[in-house]
Amino acid sequence: MTTAAAASPPPNRTATTENFPVGSWLLPAPLRPTVAVFYRLARAADDIADSATLDAETKTARLKAIDAALVSGAAEGDAPELAYALDLKRHFEERGLSVEHSRHLLQAFMADAVNRPCRSWSDLLAYCRYSANPVGRFLLELHGESRDTWPASDALCTSLQILNHLQDCKDDYAKLTRLYVPLDWLTQAGLTPRALLAAAATPPLRAVLDRVLDGVDQLNQRAAALPRGVANRGLRMESAVIVSVAQRLAAKLRRGDPIAGRVALSKWEKAGALIVGVARGLRR
Repeated sequence: MTTAAAASPPPNRTATTENFPVGSWLLPAPLRPTVAVFYRLARAADDIADSATLDAETKTARLKAIDAALVSGAAEGDAPELAYALDLKRHFEERGLSVEHSRHLLQAFMADAVNRPCRSWSDLLAYCRYSANPVGRFLLELHGESRDTWPASDALCTSLQILNHLQDCKDDYAKLTRLYVPLDWLTQAGLTPRALLAAAATPPLRAVLDRVLDGVDQLNQRAAALPRGVANRGLRMESAVIVSVAQRLAAKLRRGDPIAGRVALSKWEKAGALIVGVARGLRR
């Protein structure tokens, strides 16, 4: 049995392309390397699941190999993602952390690999339970925070994931035939998923998107309690920044049309969220 090569290229996505700061300066410096290796593996696995050139069987096999490496600490072959998995396991063992958060992410990526559609709002929430919520739980565990913070963190992570799905809903369906807008809501509006391929959102589709945003607003209301429950000041400020980002992005998606073009916060809007979030995070 051989171990994966240590040197490998970075994944396609980077922290700068996300809606939230990844391992930012707000977090304690000693913890940032562990955040970085967690994120790196997640991005590499996501790239596999999103590949337009790999078939579902190959994607699933590679994701299962990552999972096996996380569990065993050894890997067959020298694929880059296996090196990331072994590095993450080492970091987690040194800090006494569980690899289950990363393994849960892999379950979501495996669902993506076979293009399992979200048939309902409940389906979407269940998907986010594995695709998003483990990220927040990992950060809280890394900082030694109470599990009492998990419900608000889950709400925030789910909100961010759904907002990202709305931003990319047209491209996701056009490039990967992947559907995260609840299928039953589209059906109730007399639509099929192909409505996402239009030049702009029709009134019925706009109503469906707003219905999704109604659910996001409820999640953001629950997420607003997170910073107050976080003891570590740096993580508290970071969580407050992310709450502010989620609120602002949800409002912007109400005004904008993600079918006509990607709706995202500007550099200045992100800066405003940072300032507001840091100010809120300083208070407890």
